[in-house]
Order: sequence, then C-alpha cells, then structure tokens
Amino acid sequence: MAQPVNNNRTTDEVRRDLELERERLATAAESLRESIGEATNITAKLESKLPLVAGGALAAGFFLAGGVGATARLLFRRGREADTRIRLGRFRLVDDD
Repeated sequence: MAQPVNNNRTTDEVRRDLELERERLATAAESLRESIGEATNITAKLESKLPLVAGGALAAGFFLAGGVGATARLLFRRGREADTRIRLGRFRLVDDD
C-alpha cells in the first residue's frame, strides 16, 4: 500500500523507497509466474491420473470405432448359417462350425 506523501523526504530516501518497491514488485511477479506455471502444467495433472485417462481413451476409441455394435452383432446375431448354441429370449449365441 502506498504510504502518505511526506514532502520532507530527501532524494536518497525517495530512491531507496523506489528500489524497495521494485524489489517487492519483482518478488510478486516471480511468485505469480510460479503459480501460473503450476496451474497450467497439464502433464503433471495427466500423470497423476494416467490409468483413468488411458481407460477413458480406450473406451472412447472403442465406441467411436463402432465396437459396441460390432460386438453386439457378433454375440447376438441370428445367422442362418450356424446352429444355435445358447438362446436367451430373442438373442442367440451361434456356433460357426
């Protein structure tokens, strides 16, 4: 905070006060740089949750590649070319032999 104006100060006192304020400002700027660096460090945040992020990426890739539909068609198809091995309601597990 700024101090009240004292017109009885010498030039040496003013220079000393200015130097002190510059040092405080430099310290505050360095502290701000460090805190911004920590807040924007995405790599460290991802490393701490790597298994969760990898699982999410795997699930998203599987879904986007159509894996759900392909798996359902494989497990629940009603093929005429194979014998039914297991039947559960309208769904059947077939044997391709």
